[in-house]
Amino acid sequence: MNDKACCCLAMREQVDTVKAFESEMAIKKSKTLRHGEELIELTGGEFLMGTDDVEGFKADGEGPVRKVYVSPFAVDRFSVTNKQFQEFVEETGYRTEAEWEYAARGGLVQKKYPWGDKLTHKKKHVCNIWQGVFPTNNTAKDGYVSTAPVDAFQPNGFGLYNVAGNVWEWCSDWFSNTHPEATVLNDPNGPSEGSARVMRGGSYLCHKSYCNRYRVAARSSNTPDSSTGNTGFRCAISL
Repeated sequence: MNDKACCCLAMREQVDTVKAFESEMAIKKSKTLRHGEELIELTGGEFLMGTDDVEGFKADGEGPVRKVYVSPFAVDRFSVTNKQFQEFVEETGYRTEAEWEYAARGGLVQKKYPWGDKLTHKKKHVCNIWQGVFPTNNTAKDGYVSTAPVDAFQPNGFGLYNVAGNVWEWCSDWFSNTHPEATVLNDPNGPSEGSARVMRGGSYLCHKSYCNRYRVAARSSNTPDSSTGNTGFRCAISL
């Protein structure tokens, strides 16, 4: 191969590299801009994850309280709507359980709920859960018998709506009731394999006598092929 041919080959390889880079950046830009006006950027940092509260379920792995560091990320202000679900079919973006809890706490430290330690605020319900006698009578004192609109109730300190109650939210982590031991866990993403994914937040079917998993540290799980009317998700993207 002569010098001219080598030069042309090198130029073609350089052009291909540039095109591949531009294509990758275009994809990243598309991901970032898609309904980007509803994404809330969070700075990340250390927080206390989990709970040692007496109301917690030890068997679910809610504890012990542990220091976790999460990198900066952006998360949907709302749980996804049915209209947005079609986009998700083509491109998955579940967030990790640690990101979920960091975002759901809204900047509060070790509070039971995203708004504080009391279930109601000024005797008013601030999330969509079962009121009355489960499972025979839902008084709907919060205003809803089934799912509520994604913007119902006030957002938490980070601006996220309905992180307690309404619908369970999938996380990317495989479920385990044990956690790695470390002084600080950096961006943990759960076990490498499993049979069920983590769900967080509780739903409109949760009641203290039966579930009591609308607390911010509460956890549950389900198999990835499960489909229910009280389960949704919220997308996130690393920054």
